[in-house]
Amino acid sequence: MLHTARSLRGMVTAPHHLASQAGLDILRAGGSAIEAVVTTAATLAVVYPQMTSIGGDAFWLICWPDGRTETIDACGAAAERADLAFYRSAGCESIPWRGPLAANTVAGTVSGWALALERNATMRDHTLPLKRLLAEPIHHAEAGVPVTDSWAELARLKSAELRAAPGYADVFEPAGCPLATGDILRNPALAETLQALATFGLDTFYEGGIARRIAADLREAGSPLTADDLAAHRAQSCPPLSVPIRGATLYNMAPPTQGVASLLILALFDRLKADKGESFEHIHGLIEATKQAFRYRDTHVGDPAWMTVEAQHILDDTAALDAMAAAIDPHRAAPWPYPSQQGDTVWMGAVDSTGLAVSMIQSTYFEFGSGVVLPQTGITWQNRGASFLLAEDGWNALKPGRKPFHTLNPAATRFDDGRVMVYGTMGGEGQPQTQAAIFSRYARYGMGLQAAVTAPRWLLGRTWGEESVTLKYEDRFDPDLIAALGAAGHAIERVAPFTSMMGHAGALVRHPDGVIEGATDPRSDGGVAAW
Repeated sequence: MLHTARSLRGMVTAPHHLASQAGLDILRAGGSAIEAVVTTAATLAVVYPQMTSIGGDAFWLICWPDGRTETIDACGAAAERADLAFYRSAGCESIPWRGPLAANTVAGTVSGWALALERNATMRDHTLPLKRLLAEPIHHAEAGVPVTDSWAELARLKSAELRAAPGYADVFEPAGCPLATGDILRNPALAETLQALATFGLDTFYEGGIARRIAADLREAGSPLTADDLAAHRAQSCPPLSVPIRGATLYNMAPPTQGVASLLILALFDRLKADKGESFEHIHGLIEATKQAFRYRDTHVGDPAWMTVEAQHILDDTAALDAMAAAIDPHRAAPWPYPSQQGDTVWMGAVDSTGLAVSMIQSTYFEFGSGVVLPQTGITWQNRGASFLLAEDGWNALKPGRKPFHTLNPAATRFDDGRVMVYGTMGGEGQPQTQAAIFSRYARYGMGLQAAVTAPRWLLGRTWGEESVTLKYEDRFDPDLIAALGAAGHAIERVAPFTSMMGHAGALVRHPDGVIEGATDPRSDGGVAAW
């Protein structure tokens, strides 16, 4: 039986063990779950740069001990210069996935840290200074961190498409080739940037000395972003999306994220008959619910300022949910494919002794984002805006000031029995599917939390830059189940066990008696840190 970590005073889980430990140090110092997540996020930006950076976006879901639930949208918008004319003049028929022209949206991550810390300060008498919160990531950026197997493999695979991006090779291939396992990765410029944020405040990322250096390097690289774009950015606190199911209420992020799809999958599956976990009815039911949810998402979800429907409305419409569930054939797979989304990210969570629970997700979109590393600050800039369409109008069409569609969506659940669960994963198209797998295994079928994360997973659609839209499954399922899925019409494709294709997930649960359970993904370099 797989061991689920348990403690009473606090817990952090993240996809790199050094980040989990850094977050735990903050809890030990008397910090809150919010402060621990800021430290964890900053550390991940240093030790896990293939998946996240302070040059990316972030979304927070905060479950306060008094029962309130709120979210923070730290998504940056497209530059004012980023329009059709700009890209047409550069000879582009579509936005490049890599390089300066892909670096066309403001990085919102640091603004999310700032707003979360503001909300934290209103709820606590004692807060920790920024210098304490950023001390560990500053150390790792300056002294260096050993490269892991997964980091080295990914850097090797992506080297050819990234090494030409401005600044990339200077940091990630300093000897002229990708770093290997055990090599030391250092980023002294990023250490100086984090030190400046700790000294002068997080706002300096958007207005001040750091902002000027960022804007100058982006201009020199050829990005359309300017200092005015940085100064205009603000993170936003907003209510979550929610939907009730049997015994619980589920929470997730509103658009521009795909949070509504994650909630739809579980709300539809709650209406299906599936008495046994890991059965055909369980897995087939979730896959078919995913198809229904993704059809809705791909039709309606984007920047909320441009949407024609409110995402919460479908979640409140029980008749519509019943109809969507009734459209699922319990025996046959519905036709596929539909357009699929890409992206990679990191999810992290923390729970403190007061019961404050945080689910947070932070990303640069593709591995190493745009590949552009700003020389004065050491920041890897995201390529989230590469997902925009170069069109006059329509879904996710590029417009100055528009937010791109995001696969990011941190999840949380408040159970009727008083438990609070925060969970999530990286993996673009796979995020809602992995959330559904973990939640259903734990909450509906009583599987242990760590077992629910470790168990084999599946993924419908494209991921990691592949065009395949098959139903991929890890080679650890019962062969009879896989045979039944194939017989039902699913286009199945076997992949390696414990593959990162299935995401790097994690989960925390706080029980009413104060016991905290935690799980981390063996597919990642992560760990659960508890005391």
